[in-house]
Amino acid sequence: MAHVRLFDHVGITVADLDAATAFFVTLGLEVEGTATLEGQFVDDVIGIPGSRSQIVMLRPPGGGTGLELSTFITPDHLPGSPAPMSNELGIRNVMFEVDDLSSVLDELAADGYGLIGSVGEHEGWRMTYVRGPEGIIVALADRNG
Repeated sequence: MAHVRLFDHVGITVADLDAATAFFVTLGLEVEGTATLEGQFVDDVIGIPGSRSQIVMLRPPGGGTGLELSTFITPDHLPGSPAPMSNELGIRNVMFEVDDLSSVLDELAADGYGLIGSVGEHEGWRMTYVRGPEGIIVALADRNG
């Protein structure tokens, strides 16, 4: 029996909410909304009493699965690995199909973001991993031709 009705979003906790938001907006996601979250409901759900966080919800143009970026005001965030590789436990990457991979990579490089490896080609696709803000691995792909 299927229980899942909808894949709504993936959440990522970051230290610099503005920088992470700017990175994903550069990729073409749109800010759906922002909020400050606190109170008993949030404490019950996340299991952190007295928490207070700010979130930004981003979605692709036209809707679809979202990306929730959050930063904790209280308690302070706990540091993760500054440059995780794809074989570390946890979320491996966030993947987006783009229109023009070369243009996206040029724009991200101008902002200081680089490739983890190189661009690979397979069965009509070009794909690469980019190290985004806070060490987030972002997979980007386009159809080759």
